[in-house]
Amino acid sequence: MFFFFVGGVEQQVRQVLRSGAGRCIVCKSPADLVEYEKVLKLFFVPVWRWPGKEPSMYCRNCNLFFPQSYSLPPPRPTTDSALAEVDRCRFCDRPVEPEFSFCPFCGSAL
Repeated sequence: MFFFFVGGVEQQVRQVLRSGAGRCIVCKSPADLVEYEKVLKLFFVPVWRWPGKEPSMYCRNCNLFFPQSYSLPPPRPTTDSALAEVDRCRFCDRPVEPEFSFCPFCGSAL
C-alpha cells in the first residue's frame, strides 16, 4: 500500500497588534507585532488551526516570523535635515557627536 501525503504546518498572521514595532533581523525592513496562528494543511486545504503561544514579530517583506526579543529598534522617521543623519550611527542607531569619524559604540565608520 502506498500513501502519498501532501501538506504541512505553516504560520499565518491572525491580528496585527502594532504596525512598525521593530525591524526585521534579516532584511532590516519594518516589522509588525502580531498574534499568529499555526495552520495544518492537507492537500493545501486548512484542516486545523491553533493560536501561537505569545505575540511575535512578522516581516511583510521577507515573510519571516521571529521572537519579539530579537527585533531591532523601529526605523527612525526620515527628515529632510542632514543633521538628523549625522547625529545617529547608521548601523547601531545610537546618538553620536558630529565631530566623531567612527561610532564609539559599534566602531563603524560614519
